[in-house]
Amino acid sequence: MNYKIALIRGDGIGPEVVDEAVKVMLAVGEKFGHSFTFEDVLMGGCAIDAVGKSYPEGTAEKCRACDAVLLGAVGGPKWGHSSEADKRPETALLSIRRDLGLYANLRPAALRPALAEACPLKKETAERGIDLMIVRELTGGIYFGRRERYQTQDRGEEAADRMAYSQMEIERIGRRAFELARLRRGKLASVDKANVLETSRLWRSVMHRLAEEYADVQYEDVLVDNAAMQLVRDPGQFDVVVTENMFGDILSDEASMITGSIGLLPSASIGDQAPGLYEPIHGSAPDIAGQDKANPIATILSVAMMFRYSFRLAGEAQAIEGAVDAVLTEGWRTADLARPGEAAVGTARMGELIREKI
Repeated sequence: MNYKIALIRGDGIGPEVVDEAVKVMLAVGEKFGHSFTFEDVLMGGCAIDAVGKSYPEGTAEKCRACDAVLLGAVGGPKWGHSSEADKRPETALLSIRRDLGLYANLRPAALRPALAEACPLKKETAERGIDLMIVRELTGGIYFGRRERYQTQDRGEEAADRMAYSQMEIERIGRRAFELARLRRGKLASVDKANVLETSRLWRSVMHRLAEEYADVQYEDVLVDNAAMQLVRDPGQFDVVVTENMFGDILSDEASMITGSIGLLPSASIGDQAPGLYEPIHGSAPDIAGQDKANPIATILSVAMMFRYSFRLAGEAQAIEGAVDAVLTEGWRTADLARPGEAAVGTARMGELIREKI
């Protein structure tokens, strides 16, 4: 098979980590008999510099013509102060998710065995193991609702952001989560704030209806504040966690820190028909860009998710994940993982070591 991949290298360390991920992809292709065609797509701060806007015309069309999209990272302090939406990198991220219909964000948080000592939680908590998947609704809620600012008579300027969800939006992300739970350990926690928010009450009612269809999945409701506490107290209790956009944004970042480093964690944004978008969860880290210091593992594991969820090639995905675990077990570390006084390898060397294992 030949797969066409859109590459959004982006800003900061994005080009470096994408380069290593592409090399790993090619190594997998050589091993399993696949070939790849790559289409470079401009987006983010580099697009602002090149054409004056973060999301150039034709970006979505180029991506739709591909089988999957690999994104490095976009943004940085250089572009963070513009009052014009099309000159802010985050606008491009929201736009591509909307235009490609990528309503489900999959964020795994797994503590890799070789890095148990890097977990900031209690030793006995880490030893029990952490392997959960957060399913975040990605194209609705407060991030996409109506925004307004207005003057009041006695309180000065006031701002409002509308948070809205429809039954359709909740049902489609809920079904994704139930189906994913069936493929994992058969447990699903739905996170909301139904004791306060009307959107959460609708969310909960739809999820309860779906739970009746998926009787083989162990289902529970969890209030978002309790979910935040439980992720620190006992993250091993969770298998799949599904929630709305803003709650998912916050909880997935919290979950990422209990694994030891955000440099290890991949993500997938998928819809019903459009190509999936795969990216590491870390930012563009402009302070280390171009210095061969960035950890490429999260981007490489994002390629593993691409093989699993877009191409349905579980063996290829497992080859990548196994290679990463083997390299970490041998003690190789990039700077973000190395303990004080411990030698670290650079971006390129870590990519090379993983390719050798493949």
